[in-house]
Amino acid sequence: MPVIDSHYRPPFLLANGYVQSILPTLIRRMDTDHYQRERLLTDDGDFLDLDWNRVSSSTIGKTLLIISHGLEGHSRRAYVAGVVREANAQGWDALAWNFRSCSGEMNKTLRFYHSGATDDLKRVIEHAHRQGYQSIHLVGFSMGGNLSLLYAGRQGRDLPVYVKSVVAFSAPCDLAASSKRLAEWGNKIFMWRFLKDLKEKIEAKALDFPDHVSAEDYHQIKTFQHFDDRYTAPIHGFDDAADYWAKSSCKPVLKNIRVPALLVNAENDPFLAEGCFPYDEARASEWLTLEVSKSGGHVGFIEINKSQTYWMEKRVVEFVTPYA
Repeated sequence: MPVIDSHYRPPFLLANGYVQSILPTLIRRMDTDHYQRERLLTDDGDFLDLDWNRVSSSTIGKTLLIISHGLEGHSRRAYVAGVVREANAQGWDALAWNFRSCSGEMNKTLRFYHSGATDDLKRVIEHAHRQGYQSIHLVGFSMGGNLSLLYAGRQGRDLPVYVKSVVAFSAPCDLAASSKRLAEWGNKIFMWRFLKDLKEKIEAKALDFPDHVSAEDYHQIKTFQHFDDRYTAPIHGFDDAADYWAKSSCKPVLKNIRVPALLVNAENDPFLAEGCFPYDEARASEWLTLEVSKSGGHVGFIEINKSQTYWMEKRVVEFVTPYA
């Protein structure tokens, strides 16, 4: 499929990648009181919290968007809620799910979430299909974008026929490259915030599983390599951070995708390095379209309007509609 230049244009004075990445978190507010929560119990003794927003009670012939959030995000983030609202406006149902430990309640098992946990996304998809949905579309942001593409790539020709398309924004397709980029001095504020939020979860795990997790000297952790070497890799069965990144990056399996897929990454995204723009993979694929914008930041793509509708959710609707 083609590599295309995006038609997204930022508002005047809001083209900077850092502004695009930070400002929506500060100013955008979306109503999520209408979410209907369901707890999905997993076969390993844990749970996933799903937030539904259905247009009607019937699922017969209905289209469903399954939305995956980013690192240390959740279903109530404005970028997720924006897609939920636009999906409903099209008459589609929406399911925004929370990764383990991200719903506001710590999960029960030693494991929590990571960039390669497609088994949990698979659980959510299969659960939705059992509700009667025959046209399911995956939408992911940042880590959730990598996860959605990774799932489709890992499934390849075995992807269920009811999964019709995938859309990903600001996806760190190459986790090693992205982790190194975030370790740069200019991204210190983002790294500090992520590690601060993750500290609370590590402290909780240390209390529940003291034989496996320790929060001692956590302050010495300064980068994702430190964090993933010490926690993510051993907790989830990887050799080290490098092994985790290699096995959980979607880039190597993009060639296996067999469903219409769209990846939108911005050139000025402070989280993404050169390796996160899979030009060669897109050009060689019959299914993957890579759309690269000059601006947009990380999960930004700001628009100024009364409805607070951002370009991202409009682009989701535009791409999904032919396959819905």
